[in-house]
Amino acid sequence: MNRRSFVQAASLPLFAPALAALRWPPEPLRRIGLQLYTVRDLMRTDVARTLEQVAAAGYAEVEFAGYFGVPPARLRAMLDATGLRAPSSHLSLEDITQNPNRVFDSAEALGHRYLVVPSLDDRDRRTLDDYRRVADRLNRSGALAQARGLQIGYHNHDFELRPIGGVRPYDLLLTETDPALVRFEMDFYWMTRGGADPLSYFTRYPGRFHLCHLKDMDRRGAMADVGSGRIDFRKILQSRETAGLRHFYVEHDQPPDPLASIRASCRFLRSLEL
Repeated sequence: MNRRSFVQAASLPLFAPALAALRWPPEPLRRIGLQLYTVRDLMRTDVARTLEQVAAAGYAEVEFAGYFGVPPARLRAMLDATGLRAPSSHLSLEDITQNPNRVFDSAEALGHRYLVVPSLDDRDRRTLDDYRRVADRLNRSGALAQARGLQIGYHNHDFELRPIGGVRPYDLLLTETDPALVRFEMDFYWMTRGGADPLSYFTRYPGRFHLCHLKDMDRRGAMADVGSGRIDFRKILQSRETAGLRHFYVEHDQPPDPLASIRASCRFLRSLEL
């Protein structure tokens, strides 16, 4: 009997006692990642040493936000030496659209799967038509990336959640982009800051969110280490399959002590039974 048949049979009264006793064991996230913007000052000083410290802190994946002047082949060797993988990187929409072949070549050398647009210039987000043009650029870049075995992504802040003419630009980006070409990286801090419910978006747009940023919010609304603030990560991450989440990156834009911060966040996530 396969799993589906078993579940169907277990729903019958005859199997009710067995079903009541059956519990899938909770488990933590298997591969926790770090957005390297969190340790950018350390990366500027010593890339190889910083990657070693990130791996020693318990991380299995990293997301780049710039390459710190290191050639792709050398950077890949540093990753391989630490056992880290880099499924994604943040790159401006201009860089992706103006230099696609160079960007794609570097991505392939580094083992990236996703090229994520981290934000938008002010001039690209004044009106809904501006956002429609952004969606069109994302779609066109997504088609080029797909031909190279890559995917384009979009990372949110809170400005996309401020309605323009009664419409949230974030919703427009989700509806105007092709789900096969454009994935989304949900930043839970900025979603919370913007007054949006991540779970609602998971339900309305299932499977669109392949990546996420994990950063917490303290009582004053400032960024905090994961697990030290008021965002319910356990509740959010229990819906990770609905969302389509595959990569989970800790991030803190201004940690007083970056290494202490990433260690604390990783410890919390490893202790979180989902």
